[in-house]
Amino acid sequence: MQSYKETYIRWANESRLEPALREELKTIAHDNREIEERFYTELAFGTAGLRGILGAGTNRMNLPVVRRATQGLADYLNTFEGARSRGVAIAFDSRNRSDAFALEAALVLAGNGIKAYLFSTLHSVPQLSFAVRHLNCVAGIVITASHNPPEYNGYKVYWEDGGQVGPEQASEILNYIQLANYFSQESLDRGEAEKKGLLISIGPEVDEAYYRAVETQLLSPELLKEKGGDVRLVYTPLHGSGYVPVTMLLKRVGIGHVEVVPEQQEPNGDFPTVTAPNPEDPKAFALASLLADRCGADVILATDPDADRLGVAVRNREGRFILLTGNQIGSLLIHYILSVRSQKKMLPKDGLVVKSIVSTRMADAICAAYGIEIREVLTGFRFISEQIVECERTGKNFLFGFEESYGFLAGSACRDKDAICSAMLMAEASVYYREQGQTLYDVLMNMYERYEYYKEAVKSYTLSGKAGIEKIEAAMERLRGGWTEEFGGIRVLYREDFSMSVRQSRDGGEESIALPASNVLRYSLEGGGWLCVRPSGTEPKLKLYIGANAPDEKSVDCVLEKVLTCADGRLARLLYG
Repeated sequence: MQSYKETYIRWANESRLEPALREELKTIAHDNREIEERFYTELAFGTAGLRGILGAGTNRMNLPVVRRATQGLADYLNTFEGARSRGVAIAFDSRNRSDAFALEAALVLAGNGIKAYLFSTLHSVPQLSFAVRHLNCVAGIVITASHNPPEYNGYKVYWEDGGQVGPEQASEILNYIQLANYFSQESLDRGEAEKKGLLISIGPEVDEAYYRAVETQLLSPELLKEKGGDVRLVYTPLHGSGYVPVTMLLKRVGIGHVEVVPEQQEPNGDFPTVTAPNPEDPKAFALASLLADRCGADVILATDPDADRLGVAVRNREGRFILLTGNQIGSLLIHYILSVRSQKKMLPKDGLVVKSIVSTRMADAICAAYGIEIREVLTGFRFISEQIVECERTGKNFLFGFEESYGFLAGSACRDKDAICSAMLMAEASVYYREQGQTLYDVLMNMYERYEYYKEAVKSYTLSGKAGIEKIEAAMERLRGGWTEEFGGIRVLYREDFSMSVRQSRDGGEESIALPASNVLRYSLEGGGWLCVRPSGTEPKLKLYIGANAPDEKSVDCVLEKVLTCADGRLARLLYG
């Protein structure tokens, strides 16, 4: 096995390395720390594919890394009968180098005899997910780093069901990737690939099919046609791929007044108006809030670069905009879907809602009120898409899935987070409740009165590089090492260690958890609260999630503060000493 220094020398002297990357490596020739950081490891490949900082190195996103990943994927696909003719759908977002990476992936696939369907312009994750199934492809690729800062890009792999590859399949693909070379892939040039019918441009008919499928999720289409012009929304694509599909869809369904933030309308991988193009970040709504005040809008919608995450801001009763959490958006959409379906006698008895293990338990209370089953899955939307496949097998009716990290999906036409469809439903809900004399904020407050106050808090601990990953691993092992009695004076009733798929109670009892193994710890607290700790799957980051509920806001805030203060202190000591 080569040392990182030997790998650096090999890359620096590689004649097939792009000149810009070779020059970049020359600039760090005397910086051993930087060389180690770029070459001590390879970008991890998991259910989220690859994700990393753009630049030269095995631990960076660049053309050699993309070519190698695609060669490994091609070798894997060629073990399946019919994979070559079924092909792979490929999309890319607005990030720097996304278009080049997408084309290179297509040409490597073509060089391996695998048909590549490539969107000619930037497209969203949900549109790619839809296209995989619509075109009967065996797999899909999206070049994106979602809502990460501008210096990142990534490579996501989807399977024939339209969902991201699962953990076992990702491991199998990784085995093939590790056998591939960074600089000796099979590849065709574009003209030859097109001439052989191995590179095909995805046309507008696929977009049209996607729009039609999304429109089937409307609950009050007649109302939108009649009253959709009465609401005024502000939308920002945050320089990403959402502008065309979101504005097109809202116009089609009857939303007559959609003001787009002009400074953030055009695709731009540098994301010049924001620190990060993240709809979870209140700062990303600064320009949209100014526009909303000027035009009198009551709702702001925002999508991230690949348009799989949706952020929403609404006016409170004092007229100020507040950014809703992912849990609040998910709860609003579940309440809207279930209540309107129930009112219209459209609520199936075999309906299913799915959420991640770190998402709000308010969703459980809403589903219980309407007699709808809710299931928990591990974090990662792949596990929600697996439930859709299971519904197709068993005949259940998948209604909605969500994660607290601003990912939502209604219906089953798409198999990943869909901010485009979710934006349409939030717009429809705005019209529906306006006709009842309510704003979305009013509805949320009414929900708290009906279901109790549910609140959550999330905190991230970001470290750097190899040392950061090692500290996070050590912290998780320390937490597993002994029983924790309480957090903030609130007793722990039981602990779930998902790495061993076991639930442990205070009295020493154990029972199995029917979920795949994952490096996650979750604690259930007295009074209904909970706490969860998990490392990020794509970067050196540890995440802490806390949830609580109580009859009134003051009580739930008190519980959250106690638990957060205690847990934060313990994790900080473990990570930083």
